[in-house]
Amino acid sequence: MPSPKRKISNNLSAMIFSLVGVSVFSGLMLGFVYEQTKAPIQAAQNRLELEAITDIIGSDYDNNPFEDKTYIYDDNGNKLEFYPARKDGQIKAFAIKTFSNKAFGGKLELIAGFGINGKILGYKVVNSQETPGLGTKVSEADFAEQFRGLRPQSPAFNVRQDGGEIDAVTSATISSRAVIDAIRKAYNAYRKLSSGDKHE
Repeated sequence: MPSPKRKISNNLSAMIFSLVGVSVFSGLMLGFVYEQTKAPIQAAQNRLELEAITDIIGSDYDNNPFEDKTYIYDDNGNKLEFYPARKDGQIKAFAIKTFSNKAFGGKLELIAGFGINGKILGYKVVNSQETPGLGTKVSEADFAEQFRGLRPQSPAFNVRQDGGEIDAVTSATISSRAVIDAIRKAYNAYRKLSSGDKHE
């Protein structure tokens, strides 16, 4: 007859073996589910971003800006996605997926659109952790419409508290500044590209 200590040891070993088996099985299942859903999730994200690009820069082009995506770099070496909209082989407008780490909730990502003359066509926020009802209002048309037609290098391209012409969202000046920071980052990266700096 096995001793109580040996019985406890055997039971403990069996429990550990079972837990390890369950953990391994769970990990394999999670990996399988991830692999099965990764492509559809990415495809859905791509569609949403292409729709955002079309909303911003219109549809008067004959290429697929998303398929022609390339990369450019901001002043700190961060890679930004560059979407050219071409007509008869010539870029007529472009969109850039950009970001700011200066938002109230942390990182804010958006897609900004520009005419070839450097004027802002609009933007769409694609990822934000801003406060609902306050910082999230930077996504609303009333705020975003103020940016249309401005140039990011213009003194007007600031909130009024900083000497510009943009009315910040009430109680969300930090979020408003983050949008400006993200768009300016995108445009400065484009200027580096157009001046012949390296891109992919």
